[in-house]
Amino acid sequence: MTLDPPATDPAAVREYLDAYLVEDDALTSARLRGEQLGCAPVRPDGGAALQFLAAAVRARAVVEIGTGAGVSGLYLLRGMAADGVLTSIDVEPEHQSAAKRTFADARIAPGRTRLIMGRALDVLPRLTDGGYDLLFVDAAKPEYPSYHEQGVRLLRPGGVLVFDNVLCSGRVANLARRDTETMALREVARAVRDDDRLVPLLLPLGDGMLVAAKA
Repeated sequence: MTLDPPATDPAAVREYLDAYLVEDDALTSARLRGEQLGCAPVRPDGGAALQFLAAAVRARAVVEIGTGAGVSGLYLLRGMAADGVLTSIDVEPEHQSAAKRTFADARIAPGRTRLIMGRALDVLPRLTDGGYDLLFVDAAKPEYPSYHEQGVRLLRPGGVLVFDNVLCSGRVANLARRDTETMALREVARAVRDDDRLVPLLLPLGDGMLVAAKA
C-alpha cells in the first residue's frame, strides 16, 4: 500500500513563495519607509504580479492611486516599457516625498514619474479617456466603486484594472460585516464581475487582488 506524503505546512509554503522572488535593496528600503509612515506596502507577491501585468500589456502609461512609499510604483515601473511614464496620485505629501526617494534609489529617470498630490476622484476626470494601459488602486476603500467607472474610461482596450486588498482580511466573506469599507469592497467586486466591458479575475495574493482586462 502506498502512503500519502505528509501534509505540507502552510507556513513553509508561504516561506517558499516569498523566497522565490527576492526584493533588492531599493525595494527593501522602500518597504521599511512605508511601514514607518503607516502605509502598508503591497506584498512581494502582489508587487511581482504588478510587474508581470505591466510587462504583459507592454505598459507605457500607468496610473496608480495611492503612492505610498513607492513600493508598488517601483514594481510597476520595472515592468513597464523603458520609456513608460507612471502617474501616481496621493493626498499625503510625505508619501510622495518617500516615493521620490525610492525612485531615486532605484535610479529611475525623473521623467518617468509624474507625482500628483490630491484626491484621486478630483484628479482622474482630468486624465485622457483611453490613454492608459493599466490602473492600479490601493487607496481609500470606500472610494473603490467610483474608481471602477473611472478605470474603464481611462483604459485602452486590452488595458488592465487592478484593485488591491479587496478581501479586507477576510471580512468581505463574512456577510454579517456591514461597515463602510467592507460594503464598498463587496460592491466593487460585484460591479467588476458583472461589467460586460471587463474580464475579471480574483487572485489570492496578499489580502486579495482583483484584476480585470478591458475587452
